[in-house]
Amino acid sequence: MWGSFGALGGGTLSAKLGEQIAVAVADRNQCEYCLSAHTVLGRKAGATAEEMTAAQAGHAADPKTDAALRFALKLVEQRGQVNGDDVHRLRDAGFTDEGIVEIVAHVALNLFTNYVNVALNVPVDFPQVKLRRAA
Repeated sequence: MWGSFGALGGGTLSAKLGEQIAVAVADRNQCEYCLSAHTVLGRKAGATAEEMTAAQAGHAADPKTDAALRFALKLVEQRGQVNGDDVHRLRDAGFTDEGIVEIVAHVALNLFTNYVNVALNVPVDFPQVKLRRAA
């Protein structure tokens, strides 16, 4: 798992965007541990508190980031069933094929960590962030 995070850290997407994707996915999966941890990590990567709150809701003021978050959440909500128009919107926002694959990889890795933390009821040892979505 840590090797996968390390590999993604060397990709084309910024650490900030990776953390924004992580909080959006964590909120959708109701993973309090990941939401709290990635909010802290996002702040360390240069995101403001407002940017992390917006990302948790799947939005961003920056159009490129917003496109990535919308795509990431569509992957989660539709279990990967996206279409060519969804991918074209990412390209139109400025993502290369490599960046698009990295977004998918970030979503997949965060799904894994969400499931581990939720299934094993890992206690939150970061400043707790409240989930937006009700159970």
